[in-house]
Amino acid sequence: MPAADKGRSNQNKIMNKNVIEELRWRGMVQDIMPGLEEQLLKEMTTGYVGFDPTSDSLHVGNLLPIMLLKHFQLGGHKPLALVGGATGMVGDPSGKSAERNLLDEATLNHNVESVKAQLRRFLDFENGDNKAELVNNYDWMKEFSFLSFIRDVGKHITVNYMMAKDSVKKRIETGISFTEFSYQLLQGYDFLHLYREKNCRVQFGGSDQWGNITTGTELVRRIAGGEAYAFTCPLLTKADGGKFGKTESGTVWLDANKTSPFEFYQFWLNATDADAVKLVRFYTLKSKEEIEALEKEHNEAPHLRTLQKAIAEEVTERVHGKGALQAAIAASNILFGKSTSEDLKSLSEADFLSVFKGVPQATVAKSDLQGGIGIIDLLSARSGFLSSNSEARRELKANAISLNKEKVGEDTLVTTAHLINEKYILLGKGKKSNFIVVAE
Repeated sequence: MPAADKGRSNQNKIMNKNVIEELRWRGMVQDIMPGLEEQLLKEMTTGYVGFDPTSDSLHVGNLLPIMLLKHFQLGGHKPLALVGGATGMVGDPSGKSAERNLLDEATLNHNVESVKAQLRRFLDFENGDNKAELVNNYDWMKEFSFLSFIRDVGKHITVNYMMAKDSVKKRIETGISFTEFSYQLLQGYDFLHLYREKNCRVQFGGSDQWGNITTGTELVRRIAGGEAYAFTCPLLTKADGGKFGKTESGTVWLDANKTSPFEFYQFWLNATDADAVKLVRFYTLKSKEEIEALEKEHNEAPHLRTLQKAIAEEVTERVHGKGALQAAIAASNILFGKSTSEDLKSLSEADFLSVFKGVPQATVAKSDLQGGIGIIDLLSARSGFLSSNSEARRELKANAISLNKEKVGEDTLVTTAHLINEKYILLGKGKKSNFIVVAE
């Protein structure tokens, strides 16, 4: 498409879609500065979200600001994803009760590159006048001397103004270092720099970021004589008051090596009905009509978990791809007893171990399986799954024993051909009792 046509196409998107209105019906608006809605309707506008590279992976808590940028871009506007290579060395006190450990430069650089790769799954960095851009504030902060910063930036914001921010007030009693106290000035300068260099007019963030963002709008006004805007979304908590994105096993990451696609899919699938009503609006791109139809279907048969499945499928595919989604669904079917031996063998080792986390295990020599081990011997003496050969025979005669989810008889010979991922055998008794044999 010619550049001029792209521009007209983007302009048409803006005229046909009110981004703030879209975010408002989804419940994704906490606070916005006056004039922002009119600005977005007037022209293609550049806006940004900052991501803190304290880990080499984003997590589900980061998905909400990412979805803000996604809607922003779909409305014809230009998103910037800022990775805080410089501010990550300082640490944002917002929402924190204690000083954070500072990371070394090599670790930060690794984290920045990993986060950049994940952001590319959500935003279009290739097409149109409003294609997304990745920026790293280390690029413009690395040559900024301390004296220059306090002279050119610090003199424009009073200590009284900085002390009034909630992120600072909440930490005064327990103690806050000058390093974290200065964070809002650094983030504010990012906004000023992007305003000057990229004509960036709006910053998005969670509601705990309002103070940091408005410091940026103040710097734009006081130093550049310009007008910039702040937009925050609600901080999402679960219906039971717990922190969203946390499970008993810890943070839910976007990196498949930290949280397997199966565990990621299960996280969304296990959402309560009360949470699912919010999640489907926040984390999917389904239209209002589609969501209302899903809610109607869900309310008629809540046990089918229609809403949760819709969320889990869309978000898992966007984060991990269609193949990983299909594997996660297959793994879920295995978990609930709707599977075959072939389904088991299609699982990755990570997904297999995720599905059967906590299941007791025993080890056998892989060389013994090459000649074959009788099922009775494997069930009892070799694994200890069953207490004796007589119990093994009794259960086999009752058709209660399965090998890799398929029923077997007393004459079954277990060989390396039965191995899942060339390493595992799944034994089962009845519907709920499982045991893993590891071949080494």
